[in-house]
Amino acid sequence: MSNAWRWSRVTWFTKIFFVLLLAGVALPVLPSDQLAEIKSRGVLLWGADAEGGAPYVYPDPDKPERMIGFESELADAIAARLGVKAKMVQNQWDQLIPALGGGNFDIILNGLEITPDVQQQVAMTEPYYVYTQQIVTRRESGVPTTMTELKGKAVGVQSSSVAQRLLEKMGGTDLRIYPGNVESFRDLKAHRIDAVLLDLPIAIFYAKPDAELQFSGAPFAPGYYAIGVPKEDTMLLAALNQAIHDLAADGTLERIDRKYNVWDERQAQLKDYIPTAVAQTKAISTLREWPKYLPRLLSGAVVTVKISVLAMLLAVVVGLVIVLMRLYGIAPLRWAAAIYVEVMRGTPLLIQLFLIYYGLPQIGIRLPASFAAILGLGLNYAASESENYRAGIQAIPKGQMEASQALGMSQWQCLRHVILPQAFRLVIPPVTNDFIAMFKDSSIVSVITMVELTKVYGMLAMSTYDYIGLGIMTAGIYFALSYPASLFAQWLERRLAHDRR
Repeated sequence: MSNAWRWSRVTWFTKIFFVLLLAGVALPVLPSDQLAEIKSRGVLLWGADAEGGAPYVYPDPDKPERMIGFESELADAIAARLGVKAKMVQNQWDQLIPALGGGNFDIILNGLEITPDVQQQVAMTEPYYVYTQQIVTRRESGVPTTMTELKGKAVGVQSSSVAQRLLEKMGGTDLRIYPGNVESFRDLKAHRIDAVLLDLPIAIFYAKPDAELQFSGAPFAPGYYAIGVPKEDTMLLAALNQAIHDLAADGTLERIDRKYNVWDERQAQLKDYIPTAVAQTKAISTLREWPKYLPRLLSGAVVTVKISVLAMLLAVVVGLVIVLMRLYGIAPLRWAAAIYVEVMRGTPLLIQLFLIYYGLPQIGIRLPASFAAILGLGLNYAASESENYRAGIQAIPKGQMEASQALGMSQWQCLRHVILPQAFRLVIPPVTNDFIAMFKDSSIVSVITMVELTKVYGMLAMSTYDYIGLGIMTAGIYFALSYPASLFAQWLERRLAHDRR
């Protein structure tokens, strides 16, 4: 058998694999004995999100290195039943299911609701908790109190939660999607939204003790939390079911729930739970059904372009002011400009966005999410643009300034008519490159409820679980946005080169 024939066969196998993958054809899954591996290593790895994750799992205020919460203690109790130790693996909540599929941990134990969509992707144990939905409002408002009264209101929900699915199905609300549990309450108290809809345990921990907030209406839409397990791990699933059954029978579940004030009369429904068969739906190939999904991605791309363009305009103007202060201002202005550049470049953009959007309301300044996104990106990039301008200005020989002043020009006239026009020619290429980088960095504004291109991709991926098809379309849109700017930057670099003849 020739090497060429072998290579040809491997190539064709690879092509067939990717064709099947993109077409949404399910490839056979080999059985797994994850339970044996867990016992061999002596550790049960459970995935959860501890960022704003109370009362499920969160750092102990007295010992921040230790995790507490009713699910944290449940994980310890289950691991003890399996004869191993429990170890939490931190993961963003709305990405737990794909992370489980990637083998990052053994199980998902973090308020995972039993829904048909989730059951399509993972196997689920018997439930360990009965949750309900709760509307939370400001104490002075008192409304809305029912789902229908949420129509026409700005309502905050956690990303990929049952609350989000309920409101999307009902329609008619101004839906604001948050990555965690606490951000929505901050916006509610800042009067940016009218209500929050979320699971009752979260409301009990965060909203009930808050004097500014109140439960509005009775809890509704009960459901079940269960542990998520890879579908092929049948032995692990059976062992977890037995552990949950034993913990419920000996009162451990009730003791843990009461400790964290999340036990109520609805937990009696656990013993009556009857699993329902979920029909396996055909895998969705978003590439084949691109007319359905591409317009939604393009709507997110419009938001990305709008934010990026406006933020870059702000960065260009503010950057110019900063560099003029630094090079030609009086001493206090020079120091202030230098400090600004170092602080903005030395701190994460994420922290700056949080300070602008969530911090400023504490001193009475409330900005809309779109304005906060533009301001955060613009002020951050202004530091980089000022350094680009500084390099361009200092590249102009000092003799030109001296010659201009010798002709009777003021310093400002020298800058305006001689120095800055030449410096701008030098800095256009790096400024253009920064504009391209801002297209990608703009994805971070999703943390303050902006639904831009990357956020739309994440939302659609969580509903279709087709990360490849949507990822290809999303990457293609980003490329289509940034490549023309890249070509323009390359053309400018050639056009403005010093050695051009």
